[in-house]
Amino acid sequence: MQGYQRSPVGQWLVRTLSGEGESILEGIYSIRQRFLGGASTMAEAYGWGKLFGLAVPWIIDIASRLAGVNVYGVEGFYIPYFYALSDQIGANISGMLFLKRKEGTWVGVVNKYVRHPVMVASLAIIVTVPFGLLLLRIYGFSPTTQTFTALETIVANLCWVPPVVGWYVQRKRGI
Repeated sequence: MQGYQRSPVGQWLVRTLSGEGESILEGIYSIRQRFLGGASTMAEAYGWGKLFGLAVPWIIDIASRLAGVNVYGVEGFYIPYFYALSDQIGANISGMLFLKRKEGTWVGVVNKYVRHPVMVASLAIIVTVPFGLLLLRIYGFSPTTQTFTALETIVANLCWVPPVVGWYVQRKRGI
């Protein structure tokens, strides 16, 4: 009603909380683990990656707006993708670096990576979500209100899938 539904600052806040809320909590977990001095784990590396990936969409969003990209149209479909999944991309990279330190070679990393259900689920999400967002925009969806902005980002935020896959696999193995 007052014109704030397309406010870049409002959309930044809505997208950050709806797309990155769990990353903030996972980052706090990683910081806590580091201060407790426990052994470095994949979960901690994953959390650090999510924390470092937090600011990437802010840069992409402001650069796109300054470049004149219509962030509400088809050509802006990638913006909610990065808000929803930049933390997932960071976690995936951080997980790969953790495996590199552990395995020593990139061949060893690839062998471990393709057998790690959480990493494979993460990669699947990173690759498939942009197609869904693009199709959504092609079919006419536009985040012209803060509610639509939050809805679009929440639907794209499938970061909960890899931990659920990890939980399921551990449960299945009886760990």
